[in-house]
Amino acid sequence: MKSPAASGGNDRSARVERLRASRTKDSEEKTKRALDAVDGLLRSGRHITVSQVARDAAVSTWFVYNQPQVHRAVQEGVASQRERVRQGSAAPVAQQVSPAGLRTDLALAREEIKDLKKQRDRLLNRVRLSLGAELDGVNQNELIQRVQHLEQQNTALNEELSEARQRIAALQSRLHETEDDLTAARAGLRRAMRAVPSP
Repeated sequence: MKSPAASGGNDRSARVERLRASRTKDSEEKTKRALDAVDGLLRSGRHITVSQVARDAAVSTWFVYNQPQVHRAVQEGVASQRERVRQGSAAPVAQQVSPAGLRTDLALAREEIKDLKKQRDRLLNRVRLSLGAELDGVNQNELIQRVQHLEQQNTALNEELSEARQRIAALQSRLHETEDDLTAARAGLRRAMRAVPSP
């Protein structure tokens, strides 16, 4: 007959194992949703960012950064989109988008910058609030690793913010050029109409 202590130990081990299995399943489901989100953004042509993937997959940005498979998929997706932009920049003027389309892209880029700033501010605030409280219970090596990880996340967010600002500047420039071309075309059309003799 098993002693109560042995039985209690078995029950505890079983609970721990069930909890571990549940966490593993939850992580796998989140990973699948995040990878599907990256794939969906690529297929739709929407801009890939950590925050957008997290929103579409209903996971935290922390999960996207800290799940290697997901983070790698995001980085590869971003690189793929950059390559498309570089290839598309050589497209002829006739294939460029309209002023309305450029304004839409500009508005979306500005919204993305707002999201990135909010994420960065939340991250910095979390660091301020939690770092001091954790100092007593964390050894120095672990603390250094956490700080380095947070710095990497902050650097990544700042890089995304910088890229978004560059896209805004490029979109504004293209918008001005397209509006100038449109104004010139209208003026030319008016001159051509005036040159047509009256019947």
